[in-house]
Formats: sequence, structure tokens, C-alpha cells
Amino acid sequence: QITSLVRRAALTQNDNHFNYEKAHNFKVHTFRGPHWCEYCANFMWGLIAQGVRCSDCGLNVHKQCSKYVPNDCQPDLKRIKRVYCCDLTTLVKAHNTQRPMVVDSCIREIEARGLKSEGLYRVSGFTEHIEDVKMAFDRDGDKADISATIYPDINIIAGALKLYFRDLPIPVITYDTYSKFIEAAKISNPDERLEAIHEVLMLLPAAHYETLRYLMIHLKKVTLHEKDNFMNAENLGIVFGPTLMRPPEDSTLATLNDMRYQKLIVQILIENEDVLF
Repeated sequence: QITSLVRRAALTQNDNHFNYEKAHNFKVHTFRGPHWCEYCANFMWGLIAQGVRCSDCGLNVHKQCSKYVPNDCQPDLKRIKRVYCCDLTTLVKAHNTQRPMVVDSCIREIEARGLKSEGLYRVSGFTEHIEDVKMAFDRDGDKADISATIYPDINIIAGALKLYFRDLPIPVITYDTYSKFIEAAKISNPDERLEAIHEVLMLLPAAHYETLRYLMIHLKKVTLHEKDNFMNAENLGIVFGPTLMRPPEDSTLATLNDMRYQKLIVQILIENEDVLF
């Protein structure tokens, strides 16, 4: 059993290079001119579709060799065209950061000037302004300017952060762990439920775990200003439940049935972030 202390030590130990595991994103490719497989070093025969190329790092291999390539993809920033809608692990590996820089930038801005804002995360900012922030991150990366001079309404920044999580192809709480989290939420004994949630947290990919940990520490800070912002852990659970976790099969019924458990999961993560992470 990896304890969260060991996990935390492993994450902080190597601050300038985050060795999160990532599978390659292979697509069938037609190579112009002679090409050799970078896995087995043999020639790629044929005129078209001779092999596959990883669209994140550019690795070229035979289709049959792709099954044996280890999960050691190091995405190339030049190949990552945008920030939103990009796989979370791919983004952090391309930028060599611990978490997506969108998350860091938005949280930094919100904590600097928005913690007392009434209805923080519940009140919506203007959609077109939120889209502007999204475009700024896609265009400028961590140089995007989201300061008060350009976006005085903090709800725009909060909206851009929620949109980032909603746009992820694989949610922060991954499809693989979704049903395990829901089952854990259904346990009636609070101590057993906490233990079960902790065990499922350990199944998250490292970049997802670290992003969730950082967000929960932030949301806990939001609840400490509840008398000003009127946002407690339950209210934030209602907002962030469906934002951070979605059922693997897109069924409206499953989503409706699970909503109270999604809320409960996020509420428990916020209230117990110091114990769980």
C-alpha cells in the first residue's frame, strides 16, 4: 500500500522533471522515403501505411512493434497544438510541469483576489469572456495574461478553470476509477468510506492525482471564507462533482442517479484533503 506520504515524497523529490508514465498515441502513418522502426531498428516495408507514428512525440515504429513499446512517451511541445481539450498527462509532460499550468495560473489569480467573492464557482462569468481566456491559454500557454486589468470579474477566471476540467478528454477522476469512487461513496460507515476513497485515489494516474490534490487544497481555502463567499464543501461538491467526474458511458440516467454521489465524493475530498492526500 503506497501511503500518501510516500506518494507526496515521490512527487516533490524530482521537481524539475516529472516522470509521469504516459502511453504513446500511435496513428497509422505513410512515410515518404525509406524509414526504419525506432523500436526494432528494422526497415519499414511498403509504399503506404508502412507503420505508426506517435502524434505526441513523433516516435516511428512498426504496427506490431507498437504493442511492445513501453509507456515512456515524452510529448514534444511543438506537436501539442492547444492547452484545453488536451489529455492531462500529455500536457504536463509536454510542459514539464507537475500540474497543468492552467490550473496553477487560475488558482493563483483566484486566491490573490477572489476568495471572498460571493458565490465563487457558482456564479457564472460571461461565456464569451471565458472563451477569451481559453483562447489566451491555447495561444500563449503559461504567458496568458488573466490579470484583473484584463478580466476584473473573478468569475471569468473561475469559469475558465471549470471549463478546462470539463473539456478534458479523460476527466480528472478517470473513467477507469469512476465506478469505484461511486461504490466507495455508497458506504454508510464514514471511516470505512474514507478508507475506500483513499484506496481509489491511489489508482489515479500520477498527474491526475497531483492535479486533484492541488485543487482540493485550494477548495478547502475557499470554504475557510464561507462567511463572505457563502460556499461550503457541499456547495462546491454540487459545482465540481460533474466537472471532475463523468460516467464512462454517456447515459443521462446514470449521470442523474450518480449526481448525489459525485457531490458527496468532492465534498469528502475537500473536507478531508489533509488526511486523504
